[in-house]
Amino acid sequence: MRQRLAERGANLAFCPSSNLFLGSGLFDRQAARDVGLNVTYASDVGGGTDLSGLATLKAAYQVGQLRGQPLTAWQGLYGLTLGNARALSLDSEIGRLAPGMEADFVVLDPEATPLQARRHARCRTLGERLFALMMLGDDRSVLETWAGGRCQHRRDQA
Repeated sequence: MRQRLAERGANLAFCPSSNLFLGSGLFDRQAARDVGLNVTYASDVGGGTDLSGLATLKAAYQVGQLRGQPLTAWQGLYGLTLGNARALSLDSEIGRLAPGMEADFVVLDPEATPLQARRHARCRTLGERLFALMMLGDDRSVLETWAGGRCQHRRDQA
């Protein structure tokens, strides 16, 4: 089945919080990647427990650990951003910060909570900082939300 999906150019949106909530299994990300499927990360309001991209990555990491398929912060960030844009054939417009691209993004605060601040103080690399956000971040970590190049929400002005 995976091979047929890959041959037809399908993309898979892995919704780990939904899979865990429904008890529908532990997604085999490596098997999908082995046949050339683009695997992205998404939330599922109908069956999941959280719409947060950070919560989605945390759950994806946990599923990956159970399957012996660790998810790096870089893989997760790609899957939520440019990976999803490519899955929708919109990567020429969205998915990364670059001149000419639509500016829809969030600004994250890696020290939004006391626990995050303590963890962030011990991080030495950008990868460690991203991983800490992936594991400890939640809606409190979102400092600003931008859409169409304009700030639509700022945490301290809510």
